[in-house]
Amino acid sequence: MQAADGDAPEDLSHAGSVVDKAIEYMLEQQIAPISAASALLGGALGLLSRSMDDRSIAGVLRQALASVEAGELRQLPTLPKG
Repeated sequence: MQAADGDAPEDLSHAGSVVDKAIEYMLEQQIAPISAASALLGGALGLLSRSMDDRSIAGVLRQALASVEAGELRQLPTLPKG
């Protein structure tokens, strides 16, 4: 959820760090990257469904797809290979 002024919420960085650690742990446990990603995506969608309506979730997914299509994900720092 965004802050009232449109900026990212204060705890977003902390949440991102927690997710990064979870990903690192799954890779250390020899969980395939596609399995880890699918589980994270499913969990994220489940969490969104508890706080947003379907139209809003679809908007979030459209924004994510636009980022993929624009190549923005390729510019992100990568995690260590598992």
